[in-house]
Amino acid sequence: MSAVATVPTTEQYCTFWVSGLFFGVAVEEVQEVLRLQPMTPVPRADEAVTGLINLRGQIVTAVDMRVRLGLPPRVDDEDPMNVIVRSRGEVVSLLVDDIGDVIDTAGVDAQPAPSNMPREVQDVLRGVCPLPDAILLVLDADRAVDVATAPDTTGGTP
Repeated sequence: MSAVATVPTTEQYCTFWVSGLFFGVAVEEVQEVLRLQPMTPVPRADEAVTGLINLRGQIVTAVDMRVRLGLPPRVDDEDPMNVIVRSRGEVVSLLVDDIGDVIDTAGVDAQPAPSNMPREVQDVLRGVCPLPDAILLVLDADRAVDVATAPDTTGGTP
């Protein structure tokens, strides 16, 4: 594996926050952004799989990014938001804390993820983009939705 960040050629990212971390996913990979949707639990699914959403007749798996990244749970009165992404021909919802703006990173060179970042977070990043007022963690949507590599693969609630 090379030390060079593999950030796509896109320069626009849909941004969001998860436990105080500022993430961005390439706008080409985002289908839409929604408020919390009703979910049907999936027995014996990975702990990160919160449930299934019926999105205008399309069944979409919802992955809680806090659980997926091994971060502290969301406070009970905070509802997550849905970032609907396309990954490997599927549509998946990433449950995040809050939605940001679409930002343009033209002229910003991506860097590898810092080594002091938790391994679970490093594993889903394409790189980081230092911005004037924040560090954008560029998310690899394919790796983020791959719950087979999530920290706890023992399964969820039966």
